[in-house]
Amino acid sequence: MSTQNLKNHVRLVPGYHFLASTTILFALIGATYNLYKAYVGAGGRVLAATLLLAVFSLLLVYWFCRVFALKAQDRAIRAEENFRHYLATGKPLDNRLRIGQIIALRFAGDDEFVALAKRAADENLSSKDIKAAIVNWKGDYYRA
Repeated sequence: MSTQNLKNHVRLVPGYHFLASTTILFALIGATYNLYKAYVGAGGRVLAATLLLAVFSLLLVYWFCRVFALKAQDRAIRAEENFRHYLATGKPLDNRLRIGQIIALRFAGDDEFVALAKRAADENLSSKDIKAAIVNWKGDYYRA
């Protein structure tokens, strides 16, 4: 695995982000078309509606599986970075920091983390601005 930096830190999982999402999208389009044809043509409306409902349910499962996993990772990152800040300063992270800012701060090296966290809270920096301000990038190789 290559060393992470601002340009390559985003991780895409081809099977999830491309294959599964495209397959579900095509299934949704096909099921919608099937329902349309059932209403225009003869019969099969209940089966077509059931198929569309099943594909829509699959879409919800696909979406919520990712959202729930990311929320759990966000909570872990918040706890880790709060502990990291506490070890460095003896104080927890500033309450003004949003989760997106804290997630961006995890890439800052220990030598700049505390100052950048203070700056992010004081200036309400976006996560993009925080990442751009990092000089010594610390890769996060565990988040998918």
